[in-house]
Amino acid sequence: MWLKRTIIGLVTAAMLVPGVSTQAAEGKFNMSYLYFGSTSTYVDSVDRTKNSLHVVSPDFFNLNTDGTLKLTTKLSTSFITEMHKRGVKVVPFLSNHWDRELGRKALQNREQLATQLADAMQKYNLDGVNVDLENLNEADRANYVDLVRLLRAKLPAQKEVSVAVAANPRGFQIGWHGSYDYKKLSDYSDYLMVMAYDENYSGDTTAGPVASDSFVKGSIQYALDQGVPRNKIVLGIPFFGRVWKSDGTMNGAGVSNSRVPELLAKYGGRVVYDAATKSAKATFTVKPTDEVLVIGSTRFTAGTYTLWFENETSIKEKLRLVEKYQLKGTGSWSLTQEADGTWDYYSRWLNGRYFEDTENHWAGNDILAMLDKGWMVGTAPLKFSPEKPLTRAQAAVILVKALGLEEQSAPSAGFRDVPANHWAKRHIDIAKQAGFISGLEYNLFAPEQNVSRQEMASMLARLLKIETQPSVGAPFVDVTDGWSFEAILAMKQEGILSGYEGGYFRPLAGTTRAEMASLMNRIAERLTTLP
Repeated sequence: MWLKRTIIGLVTAAMLVPGVSTQAAEGKFNMSYLYFGSTSTYVDSVDRTKNSLHVVSPDFFNLNTDGTLKLTTKLSTSFITEMHKRGVKVVPFLSNHWDRELGRKALQNREQLATQLADAMQKYNLDGVNVDLENLNEADRANYVDLVRLLRAKLPAQKEVSVAVAANPRGFQIGWHGSYDYKKLSDYSDYLMVMAYDENYSGDTTAGPVASDSFVKGSIQYALDQGVPRNKIVLGIPFFGRVWKSDGTMNGAGVSNSRVPELLAKYGGRVVYDAATKSAKATFTVKPTDEVLVIGSTRFTAGTYTLWFENETSIKEKLRLVEKYQLKGTGSWSLTQEADGTWDYYSRWLNGRYFEDTENHWAGNDILAMLDKGWMVGTAPLKFSPEKPLTRAQAAVILVKALGLEEQSAPSAGFRDVPANHWAKRHIDIAKQAGFISGLEYNLFAPEQNVSRQEMASMLARLLKIETQPSVGAPFVDVTDGWSFEAILAMKQEGILSGYEGGYFRPLAGTTRAEMASLMNRIAERLTTLP
């Protein structure tokens, strides 16, 4: 944790599986620490995470000089109650704030400390403890393990015991890295929160990333090599950066991600994304005539600065590693430090519910909305193929899902080109029975044929039971008559369909997956009211 060291006829195709709801009690594990701010702001800090957290770890536990438990003034029973209402567990962290002698006192009095912590769990209805003793060394290794063993023995099974451990991509066995016996600590704990940050730290004279790609991956691999089960590894994500001044008077001062935009806007910083380290970097110059900005205890006086920090791109890269290595989930240091918008994407990326080819796409929000509803999924892992055309089989599948008919059964529609082993046969049978999709001539369905825009209009108009209103003229310059005229007119009158530049509809053109995602999102509410 950086502060402590600083102190010191269609729908887009859905051929795979339905999506999963991203609620606090579902998906990959996600916890975060609460240190900054006051108890009065803690609830709001958690609420801003948009139901992304399973566990919050506040600053409720400190140590007395003799190593016994000291409750901080931040301990709040009302906060604990509010978190439990939200389904979020409260697991305070126990810290020695980088004080080696204080940490050793705690280990020497570990029997008493463990008993005090167990009593606190019961008295305040807490859900466990996150042990975060830092700056010890290899001499303390066995005692550290024994403290965690005692906690596991004294706490009820449903109470969490977790340990924050130093990132160790180089495999150091001495110094503060050596104080952690990863394997034995994991034997007695629910998980290890690997602090995969501070690669370059406060006081470091070399400017560099807080958590480069190789540093983070190396930290994960070390834990695995030590025999820690994958489902007991929680990847630490930094919500902060560090800044260096070119004259050497500032070396690695911490800056919350939330303050970075303000800092760069004020001094005209230039941001680049370093592909090699998968980290964000900015440089800026404070002129002698500029106002001095103060962030925490850091004053930005005249000079040139280099800032390494975490932005959306770099955090997403880290979140992807949870799925790649099949880890338990993530932890973050710390709430209130995250940049605006972090929780808009965090849970999706943590749980692999995103598409690489829809980032910044015009229909991106519609596509994700359909993914959430389970109506549409990808064409391959992390791929949605937004410009790929729909097929009739895909249309049947999605419409059945959208109408909630997937669990129904139906007699065989009898299409000669939809054999019993066709991937969409059951959905096609249901769609035919429901009457919103039909076959072609000669008892054929043409499941792999692309769906034209006029077919799509006809199918949805039939599904929504939309009728045309009195109108003068054609809906589009290229739709003046024909079998789909009434459906296209009705859909335009309802504001569901729009055309292209010049007033064209292009009725014979194929419907893309992105287009259908947009259409389905527009009619989603209507579908819920259908009889």
